Amino acid sequence: MRNLIFVAFVEPVAEGQVFPRTDWPLHITLVRFDVRFDAGNAAGADVAERLAGLADVPVAAALGTPLTVGADAGFGRDGSVPVNLVAPNRALQQLHEQLVDLVPEVGGRILTPRHTLAGYRPHISHHGSKRLHRGDAVVLDRVALVDMAPGGDHAIRQVLRLWSLDAGG
Repeated sequence: MRNLIFVAFVEPVAEGQVFPRTDWPLHITLVRFDVRFDAGNAAGADVAERLAGLADVPVAAALGTPLTVGADAGFGRDGSVPVNLVAPNRALQQLHEQLVDLVPEVGGRILTPRHTLAGYRPHISHHGSKRLHRGDAVVLDRVALVDMAPGGDHAIRQVLRLWSLDAGG
C-alpha cells in the first residue's frame, strides 16, 4: 500500500518537489488515503497518473477560490497540534467531496473516514514559526497530489502532480 494525499498548498511549491516529512509547506489537507500498487508497477505511476487525470476537472473548477483563515484550534491527540481552521467555504467543501469520491475509483481506501464529508474540518497546521492568523486571506491556487513515502522513504514527501493558477490549472 502507498499513502497519497491531496492538499491545497498556501506556500509556493513545484511539481516534483521533495521535502522532509517534518517540514511541510503550509497546506490544507483535502483527503488522505492508501492505494494498492501492483507488484509490476512498484512506482505506482499508472495509478497516480489515472488519479491525477480524474482530479483535473474538480481541481480546475476550484482553483482561484478565495478562502479566509479562521480561529486557532488544537487537533490530534489531546489537541496538541496547533492549527488554524479555515472558514467554511462551499467550493472547498465541494472539492473535498469530489476528491473523496475519486479514491474508490483507483482502489483506494480512506483510513480516517470520520474526517471526511460532513466530518471534514479544513485547517492549516502550524509548522514551527510558520503559521497563518485569523482573518488572513488566501487563495486556493495550488492543489497537489503528494506521495507520503516516495520510493518507500517515509522521511520525505514528494509532489507528484501540481495544479496551479500560474500554470493555467
